[in-house]
Amino acid sequence: MTPEMAASQFTALGDAARWRIVEVLASQPRSVGVVAQLIGRRQPQATKHLQRLERAGLASSRRSAQRHYYILDPEPLRTLAAALEDLAETVDANKAEFDTLEEYIATVDSERQAANRQNWADERTFEFERLIPAPRDVVWRHLTQTELLAEWWAPRSLRLSNLVFDASPGGRIFQEYVEKDDADGSAGVIGRAEGTVIDVDPPSRLRFGLSPLLSDGTVAFTGHYDIGLRDEIGATALHVSLRIADSTIDSADFIAGIRNGWDESLDKLVAAVSASNVSTNSPLNTKENM
Repeated sequence: MTPEMAASQFTALGDAARWRIVEVLASQPRSVGVVAQLIGRRQPQATKHLQRLERAGLASSRRSAQRHYYILDPEPLRTLAAALEDLAETVDANKAEFDTLEEYIATVDSERQAANRQNWADERTFEFERLIPAPRDVVWRHLTQTELLAEWWAPRSLRLSNLVFDASPGGRIFQEYVEKDDADGSAGVIGRAEGTVIDVDPPSRLRFGLSPLLSDGTVAFTGHYDIGLRDEIGATALHVSLRIADSTIDSADFIAGIRNGWDESLDKLVAAVSASNVSTNSPLNTKENM
C-alpha cells in the first residue's frame, strides 16, 4: 500500500459518520436506504459518505433491481491494521528515545525550580567513565581531531553542523547543533557553544572550557572539562569531569540535558572508536595483505 492510499483510507475512516457506516457494513451488505436509517442521516448524505468509502477502496457497490447495495472490503482494513501494528512496534523498539525525552522534561522542570538566582548551579559537578577497547592514541584522536569528534560529540537526536576544535592551549572551540535528520540544516540551529582549550597532554589529558549560548548569544553557563585517559588491559579507561561555573537563571534547560547528553555522546564515542579500531586491525589492512 502506498502512503497516499493509506492516507486516503485513514482520512475516509476519520469521519465519525463514515466510521459508523463501516461498523454497519461489517456485519452484512446493506442498501443505501438502510445505511441512512442506521446511522441517522438522510439518504443523500449517506450516499456521499458511501461514495467516499468506495473511492478510498474500502467498499464497493452493487445494484440489485431497484436497490443499491454497498459491501465492505476487509482486506484494506487488515492492511491498515497491520500498518498501525508496525508503527506501534517501531515505537516500542525505540522506547529509549521516548523515555529520554520524558526524563529530560522531568529534569527541566526540576532544574527550573532550582534556578531562582544567578550562579545557582555553580560548583555542581558531573562525572562520566567509559572503558573503550582501543589503545590510548586511537581514543585520543577521537577526542582531538575535528572530523572524528564530529562523529560522536552530540546526543543521539542531534548532529554537529559546524565544529571547530583547535587542540592546542588557547585553541578555539565552536559547536553548532541541528536535529539529526535535518540533512541540510533548513530546520534551523538547535544550539551553539563556544570555548577555549586550556591544557593538552597527549595522549593522557585534555582540559577545556565550553559555554552553551542562549538565543541572544550570551553565555548560559561555563563548563570546565577535564578528560583523562589511562591504560587498562586491552583497553583505555576514559574519565570525564565537568564543573559548572557562571550559571545564569536561563541555564536550567541546558544543565538539565548534561547527564543524558554526555552519556549518549560517550556511548557514540565508544562505538565510533571500536569500529575504527576493528577497521584498523582488520586482516585486510595488515601489511601482509597489502
